[in-house]
Amino acid sequence: MKVGSTKKKVIVREYELETGKIQVYDNYMVSIFDEGATLTLERAYQIIGISEIHFRDRNFGFISLRKHSFAIDPTIYNYLKQLENLKAFAIVSVKEIDMHNFKIEKLFYKKPMKFFIEYDNALKWVKRRVNS
Repeated sequence: MKVGSTKKKVIVREYELETGKIQVYDNYMVSIFDEGATLTLERAYQIIGISEIHFRDRNFGFISLRKHSFAIDPTIYNYLKQLENLKAFAIVSVKEIDMHNFKIEKLFYKKPMKFFIEYDNALKWVKRRVNS
């Protein structure tokens, strides 16, 4: 039995995209991309659009839940860092390759970004950053 918060996390909306799915919660989003997907700038604009629908006037965080391997165009981070209300960007994975990729991605983003092995730790960090 897991002891902790009994507050249930409710998905506000879920979007099925060509590359995977985006889950929107009260003050953060979670991406789960499909195996072999390629996240291009054009596809990132879809995700930015979703963030503007749900978080136009308030701070939010983003969790990239990396269950599968996919490719990402690192120049996307140049556009993401312009979202002033995006306060935290977390990557969750147990794969060593994702840890290496994170180090490269972080060079492009230059805002609060952190790598986690456990989803719950990422969620706590994101919520703390969004609420501070």
